[in-house]
Amino acid sequence: MTLALIAFGMFTVIELAVWIKPLWRYRRFLASTVLLGLSVSTGFIFGLKPSIGTLLFLVFGVYRMINLLRIIEGRTNADHLYKVARNASFWLIAIQVILLLLVQLFSQISVNTDLMWVIVAISQIAIALFVLTVTIRNLRQSTAPKINKKHTDAELPTVTIAIPARNETEDLKACLQTLVASDYPKLEILVLDDCSQNKYIAEIIKDFAHDGVRFLQGQAPPERWLAKNYAYQQLYDAASGDIIVFCGVDTRFEAGGIRQMVELMLQKKKNMLSLVPVNRTPGKYQLENMMVQPGRYSWELALPRRFLNRPPVLSTCWLISKEALKAAGTFKAISRSNTPESHFAKYASQHNDGYSFLISDHSIGLRSQKSFVEQRYTAIRTRYPQVHRRPEIVAALTLAEIFVLLAPFLCVWYAIYVGNLSLLALFVVSSMLLTGFYSSIVTLTYRKSLIRGLWLLPFAAIYDICLLNYSMWQYEFREVIWKDRNVCAPIMRTYPKLPETR
Repeated sequence: MTLALIAFGMFTVIELAVWIKPLWRYRRFLASTVLLGLSVSTGFIFGLKPSIGTLLFLVFGVYRMINLLRIIEGRTNADHLYKVARNASFWLIAIQVILLLLVQLFSQISVNTDLMWVIVAISQIAIALFVLTVTIRNLRQSTAPKINKKHTDAELPTVTIAIPARNETEDLKACLQTLVASDYPKLEILVLDDCSQNKYIAEIIKDFAHDGVRFLQGQAPPERWLAKNYAYQQLYDAASGDIIVFCGVDTRFEAGGIRQMVELMLQKKKNMLSLVPVNRTPGKYQLENMMVQPGRYSWELALPRRFLNRPPVLSTCWLISKEALKAAGTFKAISRSNTPESHFAKYASQHNDGYSFLISDHSIGLRSQKSFVEQRYTAIRTRYPQVHRRPEIVAALTLAEIFVLLAPFLCVWYAIYVGNLSLLALFVVSSMLLTGFYSSIVTLTYRKSLIRGLWLLPFAAIYDICLLNYSMWQYEFREVIWKDRNVCAPIMRTYPKLPETR
């Protein structure tokens, strides 16, 4: 054990040496050396003294190795890589050292195992109750209020529907059919052909030209722009409406939906709204499909985001006043952001509480027809950027999800195995609270109660953990394709032609 600790310390010192500027030029050799040594020493420490503490130590060691791998891979510009990899290295090393100290401390004192399990059970109940309470509160606050006063056609502001389209099929046509049937009196519909590689959009253009739909021929995005943001910027530049509604081709509207959205925006005196649509209900045996979208909504609604200064938001359909969009810097301010709507929601919420996150009801009638495959691709595309592309945060979230969402269900079986009825009762309570949380999210997603929502959470937690880590791996070492484009370059700042700073 002593030799393993000495080896761990030695390779940690070498890793710290990587961040000395004169030695940065030898980073690949040093990182390769540390990677080999760290994998052996970390594995030996866990193997020689297996415990929860050393298991956590091993997990964070794996993420340290991932951080070292991205130094070896060197896909990112050297200056940017130095900054982000150094921060991750310092955090992960610090956590591993603290865990080793805690393991050493607990090995020297006697621990009451029964008391420890009771503390774990009570803490899980407290966390589960907090998650359920926050979710219910957010759901209530997101319920669309009744319209108290309706505006005349003359009083309503002009609205532009902005739709980026690339290599679309029938979805664009179906979306436009619902929009041209809208009863909104001052409506402009813009569709931007984002350099499509097929000719089907041209056929759709001909079909809807007589309905007043205006099509724009998009330009290829500059190197440092995410393609979707550049498409949005072009739509913004061409829009003439006082309010711009951004939506995808998989969105469907009721005839009175646009008017209802604008009325809500005016009544609540907001500059921006983001709406939760009704989603397609998966088939009885499509369990994976039922984990993607509810998981995405859970992250938006199960956290006290107002307190965290990050309001909940969705990209399906959101509307914002053109003046507020301009004041927030337009899309030029967040050309690389994978979720630009988050920036504008945060800006609006900080200026006269100008933002609301609302659930579409029957009067709005907003629906999403996004396929389950596209839902999964969207989750992969957004998950790692949402945690600021930091492996140490991925590690922390992975362990948090295991402890909060998965462990209570596993502990139920442990309590049954040891025959501790008091402990079993505590873990059952936390499991039921979590089941109530996830069931409410499933009901929101599909606007119906589904029995699967009562038992799917443990599997959904495992799926979300895998999705988060897969998203990290794809961004760091592979490709993330969206609309036939690799989005890694603008998001990860992988510009190989830039000179390295040595």
